[in-house]
Amino acid sequence: MKDKEFVVLLAEDDEHDIMATRRAWKTNRMANRLCIVNDGVECLDYLYRRGAYIDPVSSPSPGIVLLDINMPRMDGLETLKAIRQSNEFKHLPVIMLTTSKAEEDRVMSYEYGANAYIVKPVGFENFSEAIRTINLFWKLVELPGGHHEYN
Repeated sequence: MKDKEFVVLLAEDDEHDIMATRRAWKTNRMANRLCIVNDGVECLDYLYRRGAYIDPVSSPSPGIVLLDINMPRMDGLETLKAIRQSNEFKHLPVIMLTTSKAEEDRVMSYEYGANAYIVKPVGFENFSEAIRTINLFWKLVELPGGHHEYN
């Protein structure tokens, strides 16, 4: 089977979680490029190529978005809702990757169109395995149009 490479866009404001994700990427030798934004406003700017993200070479279209819920300026639920209201990105895979165990966050995530809701596992080994599994799963999934480009 041909390996699918795609950009993963992580929207995360917690520096510790960003460092853990980068470390998991390196530990698992993931070929997929990881791009990071710090909140929902930056996530939408990235997707729509606005401001600092205008260059498609340095800000390539993601094949998947990992979205935290608790972020400043625009939280993950608002961001997810905005992504799903867009014709351009309504089918872009979005995984909520969060520390929130709140039932209402989980329910709203699926109501707004999240593809999955994952509570960040405790401990680096568990977190790293979760990241590896997410990446492997999306490499196997067949998406509409047979590719991961959305722009």
